[in-house]
Amino acid sequence: MSAQVLVAEDDPRQAEVLRRYLTAEGHRTVLVHDGHAALDEARRLRPDLIVLDVMMPGLDGLHVCRTLRQESGVLVLMLTARTSEDDMLLGLELGADDYLTKPYSPRELMARIRTLLRRASPPSPIRVVGPIVVDAARHELTVEGRPIECTPGEFALLAAMSEQPGRVFSRAQLLHHSRGADRSSTERTIDVHVMNLRRKIEADPQRPNHLLTVYGVGYKLMAGG
Repeated sequence: MSAQVLVAEDDPRQAEVLRRYLTAEGHRTVLVHDGHAALDEARRLRPDLIVLDVMMPGLDGLHVCRTLRQESGVLVLMLTARTSEDDMLLGLELGADDYLTKPYSPRELMARIRTLLRRASPPSPIRVVGPIVVDAARHELTVEGRPIECTPGEFALLAAMSEQPGRVFSRAQLLHHSRGADRSSTERTIDVHVMNLRRKIEADPQRPNHLLTVYGVGYKLMAGG
């Protein structure tokens, strides 16, 4: 799911790394570098989630978190170089939804963010990507209102991609989503699923408009032009 994320981090380089990771997953991202700006932008933007560094000039992250909790229920993921248990507990007691200590892996941070966003907003069983409608609850796929028959593996792949239109999925990631439907799947199987799906959902499978290849990376699902 795409979200509005506010990153409050006083290290500009670290903030830019986070912005790139968040943007790559389709999130709209705003950066600030001190506590006063964090409060101002949180009030103006009303973001879905705030990545909040504890050690910031002006107001520290703990003060910002305490103030935000008096005003809204925005998701807060706190970052800190402090490693004592008391500091972690204080952040959580002030209302932070999660807590990550520095140094951290950006991939771990993104996994935490995905978990928080899923927990806050369970995905709708019906997903619409341009003319493509995926009904996960009924296991039904339609394109421009036409019902499309597909295998469990094909449906699992398309359902996963429809949750985050525009995001590039690697073959390994798609394999993870389709394994429950077809335990004998391999990464080569993903290419076959994509080829078959294009025959079913594209007007011209040789020139796909929705299920696109990102060479050297994987595949993404788009609404099309």
